[in-house]
Amino acid sequence: MRRSTVRGVTVATVATALVLGSPLAAQAATYPSDSTEPDLVSLLSGYDQYWTSSGKNDLHGTVDDPATLAKNDQLTSWINQHATTAQQFRALQDAEYDNATNTAYDQSFTVSQGLGETLSKLFVQGRNDGDLPLVNALVNSSNGTSGAYVGTGDAKAHYSYPRPYLPTDTAATLPAGDDTASCNPATVNASSLAANRTGTAWADAKGNLTITRVPATTDTTHEFSPNDVVLDAGYGQKGICTGGSYPSGHTTTAYQAGITLATLVPELAPEILARTSEAGNDRIVLGVHYPLDITGGRIDGEAALAARWSDTQYRTEVLEPARAELTAYLEAKCGDTLANCIAAERPYTDDPYGGQAMPGGTAQVVTDRASAVQVYRERMTYGFAQTGTAGLAPSVPTGASNLLLSTFPTLTDAQRTQVLAQTEIASGHPLDQSGSANGSWERLDLAAATSATVAVGADGTATVVATGGQARVVSGVLSAPEGTSVQAGKTIALAGTGLPAGATLQVVLRSDPVTVGTLTVGTDGTATGSVVIPADAPVGAHTLDLADASGASVLVTPLAITVTAASNAGGSTGGAGTAGGTGATGTVPAGVHLPVVSG
Repeated sequence: MRRSTVRGVTVATVATALVLGSPLAAQAATYPSDSTEPDLVSLLSGYDQYWTSSGKNDLHGTVDDPATLAKNDQLTSWINQHATTAQQFRALQDAEYDNATNTAYDQSFTVSQGLGETLSKLFVQGRNDGDLPLVNALVNSSNGTSGAYVGTGDAKAHYSYPRPYLPTDTAATLPAGDDTASCNPATVNASSLAANRTGTAWADAKGNLTITRVPATTDTTHEFSPNDVVLDAGYGQKGICTGGSYPSGHTTTAYQAGITLATLVPELAPEILARTSEAGNDRIVLGVHYPLDITGGRIDGEAALAARWSDTQYRTEVLEPARAELTAYLEAKCGDTLANCIAAERPYTDDPYGGQAMPGGTAQVVTDRASAVQVYRERMTYGFAQTGTAGLAPSVPTGASNLLLSTFPTLTDAQRTQVLAQTEIASGHPLDQSGSANGSWERLDLAAATSATVAVGADGTATVVATGGQARVVSGVLSAPEGTSVQAGKTIALAGTGLPAGATLQVVLRSDPVTVGTLTVGTDGTATGSVVIPADAPVGAHTLDLADASGASVLVTPLAITVTAASNAGGSTGGAGTAGGTGATGTVPAGVHLPVVSG
């Protein structure tokens, strides 16, 4: 049995509708959020400070911020010119949309690589065999109720910015095979950008941006479809050449599919989100979009899925049943619990530029969860200068906290909002709307938030104590009953409550993580003891926290302490008290990272 078909329309109709940013309606309105889609033009209006469209949807307008749009050009050309051959192929795969004959695939298939090598194959198999009908109806990028929830057609027409590969030269020769009637450079061009490009290292003498087209090919891997599938970036198609570049429609659908899948399998959310960011970046690889277009598409996807998860009826009748279906299917096919299947998995990896670092950034290589979270964050801003107000307070949009419902089901809405606020990036980067009625979708770092260790204090406050690991909530409390000021080389008495019964826990001194002793927890979840602060510990503010035996879990809200200078008499060599603290200098606990917090 094959997955559901888009019926009653031609392949060309499907392709054109999706390229122009207008998903095909999957069904009549049934849920409250069906008729209250986010207003993308409003959410994306930060673009107005960089470019003013002519208002005629003719790809012409006025450059308002030459420096930001020049950076947009530079990064686009570099990414297009430096992507590996393997990345170009993945970019063509990410450009694909399913067709009316139901023989191809779309981004809701390709982003599933974030599940890891084995689970991704099982996911694709289940959809192609018809074993995941609820998931397919939800996530499909052509007509899924979340995967194709919002379209970008109105926003593209409103901003009407020319694509990178379009010539600025109105007399340029159209490449063979392009639609000569629709894509004629005399009318379809980037001439409004010529002055901003002429004389730069990333454009020729006439201001044409340096972009290489990635040739069409046939996907014979059968990775996502049992059929051979022709892959074509569509440079010469009317829907591409005349459609505005901002925001990216493909990136919008990629994030709608990717965030949906990340909420269905929150255990792998950071990897899925990183793969989704790769799908957006692949639009730049092909030279059909700029980084700001990708940021806009991410904003679209975040707002769309927040609206869906905030719709109680849709959440309980569509999202949660699909999650249950997918979990049961993956466990049955894997033959174990989902946690054990993930532990045995080869994770998602990527090396888009063959190890070459992009201007102002890194090589964006993904090898594990921590690097996936880091690459996701880098692609949130692409190194653009802050063009807005820096240093603003967190500005979490209404409803965004519901994107963490499946990751942190035991937290309250206020606590999930606190997690998002503490993992946000700084204000002022392009497209940030901090302080506005919309809030700032641009600042949301979902990869960090879904990989956070969250400590809940006695007053109910949620504190992010680490990111880049397994999402977890801890409620242990560590205190210093004899005071939090201690001389270097001396002992400090500790007491813990709400800890795992019977566990032996490492006491870790930060900011340079050093294991300074252990505490043994009683059957009632409490522990007492003392540890020696190293004699060479720097004078000043530090924190102590607890980790499990592997060093992989932070279990308490960090205890703030002050280390003072050692006395002339020398440091203590005393024992470790009732907990048997060692006072020995240790190594950095594996998998423990400092929290990512910005104001």
